[in-house]
Amino acid sequence: MKLNKKLFTGDVKKVPGLILAFAICGYGTIQIKVANLGMEPWDTLALGINSRTGIDFGKVTQIVGLVIILFSLAIRIYPGMATILNMFFIGFFADVTSKFNIVLIPQHYLLRIIVLFYGNIILSYGLYSYLKFELGAGPRDGLMVGLVKATGLDVKYIKTGMELIVLVVGYLLGGTIGIGTIISTFSGGYMLDRIFRWKGFNAKETCQRKLTDYLVRDKEETAVEDGE
Repeated sequence: MKLNKKLFTGDVKKVPGLILAFAICGYGTIQIKVANLGMEPWDTLALGINSRTGIDFGKVTQIVGLVIILFSLAIRIYPGMATILNMFFIGFFADVTSKFNIVLIPQHYLLRIIVLFYGNIILSYGLYSYLKFELGAGPRDGLMVGLVKATGLDVKYIKTGMELIVLVVGYLLGGTIGIGTIISTFSGGYMLDRIFRWKGFNAKETCQRKLTDYLVRDKEETAVEDGE
């Protein structure tokens, strides 16, 4: 086996776009958080773990991502280049956004609800922005896309179902739930579905690159298999 250099090099050129998409996701995540109306479900889980362990919020998201990758492998959903980068960079950019406080922080309740929707739209667009490169879905989104393909259901149903389960676990661990959590849980899947439709992205047909796709047999083996 050897590395398919042409394929790998071509995909590496897309990494800057991926990093930008992850920055958008990290920003959207913290924008939802500072609206102070309740986090989105996965972040409720991260906050619950954070409250139990004291580990930084961003680092918790990285650890959760690793656990999801391992679970996905068990059900034959394999990681790609973007899966690994996602696991690190979204948490990293979430911490950077939080540290430098580069978000809108409204005080009026109505404005906080508007900012919450804004954060969810930004996050959903960030998810689309890296999935469109088809270099592998992030840990959570890889599981989501895999289940969409396996069940044939729309992303809005799969995402909402997954997040309801995560929300319950996060709450039991001590994560906070507010009106924003409920809004994020039931609107996040719809927003993502609308963005997918707007951009013509079909989660049921997407072919996300796996890390193993970069490995090819040497010429001698390929020639034998081709009957040459």
